Amino acid sequence: MSRPEVPLRIARQGTRAVAAAARRLRGGSGNVIAGRLLLMATPSAAAELSRGRRITLVSGTNGKTTTTGLLTAALGGDGVVGSNRGGANTSVGIAGTLAATRDHRMVLETDEGWLPWVITRTRPVSVLISNLSRDQLSRHHEVGSVSRAWRTALAGVPLVVANADDPLIVWAAMAAERQVWVAAHISWTQDSLVCPKCGSRIRHEDGGWHCTECDLRRPQPDFWLDGATLHGPDDDQVALALGIPGRFNLGNAALAVATAHADGVPLEEAARRVAAVPAVSGRFEQVRHGEHELRLMLAKNPAGWLELLAMMADDQRPVVLCFNAEGVDGRDPSWLYDVSFTALRGRTVWVTGRRATDLLARLAVDGVEARRAPAGLLSVLPHLAAGPVDVVGNYTAFQAAREELGRRG
Repeated sequence: MSRPEVPLRIARQGTRAVAAAARRLRGGSGNVIAGRLLLMATPSAAAELSRGRRITLVSGTNGKTTTTGLLTAALGGDGVVGSNRGGANTSVGIAGTLAATRDHRMVLETDEGWLPWVITRTRPVSVLISNLSRDQLSRHHEVGSVSRAWRTALAGVPLVVANADDPLIVWAAMAAERQVWVAAHISWTQDSLVCPKCGSRIRHEDGGWHCTECDLRRPQPDFWLDGATLHGPDDDQVALALGIPGRFNLGNAALAVATAHADGVPLEEAARRVAAVPAVSGRFEQVRHGEHELRLMLAKNPAGWLELLAMMADDQRPVVLCFNAEGVDGRDPSWLYDVSFTALRGRTVWVTGRRATDLLARLAVDGVEARRAPAGLLSVLPHLAAGPVDVVGNYTAFQAAREELGRRG
């Protein structure tokens, strides 16, 4: 005999109390532990709490949290739009977020592996998908499997706003009722060399891509970037003057603005709102610590490192690289050898983290001289001249660096 569900009202009250206690003890939102208890008591909670709400999901391998923050701002910001901007993006985090807020309009960051589950429960009005590449191989399936699972889940979704430059994203998005294509750019193409439709070769060329055997090819974009100018339908165009750096963030902003525009927000207003976002959950946050101005950046897989290293190529500021292989980092760090670190040659480079040895060995192969930190990030700063410093870490190392600096949540 199956166990009866606890009535949702009672379960929700209990989980709110648990979330409040978790916030007092550990910081953060407390939504993950609250959501875990909520789904144990009421497995149908996510579906029930989604009824009557207007929900957009955001997913992809890189940039989910930033894009979620940009889209939340583009749609009206906090107080108007509810979101899990802290990154609690699996089933329990999303259930906890839905229980913690009564907002009608919601933007929910969703882990790649959990996207089909969340689509089924929340019945979103739209889904924004940005990119797919290797990430946490000890936990995630091969990216082609993720794309196939997404394609099945997106069938019947009213609208998908998708990156036209990623073949895996395009193949999945084509199953939805309607698509808005955004040329949001990808630099890392090694995970999209095989056609997800027929298994033949994908050829990437300047300005597009196509399968060499079947009819799958880059769709004509509805929105595209020319530098920092976003072009849209009917010859509309608007400047994206972002408070966060990098070409990849222009792509994230283009996807967010296009999604907001599809929701009825004027293009100029959406662009103005995303321009006011200085950082999201610590990504690209500028932190003053004594005589140093630290720029904090997250890079958790080959595609993410490639983009950040390209962005940093013209800098000469010192670099602190923080590297772990725990939990959400994925246990296998061998993917470091898919990344070229030659852009760091000649720079002052320090390495910290529990897997610092792995990263030091990789840097040595590329001729990058680096030193091991005595302890964490703060142990490096006395060895650096006053001024700006770039701090780059994968997920748990990035969070540890933020905690050293007193940044939480």
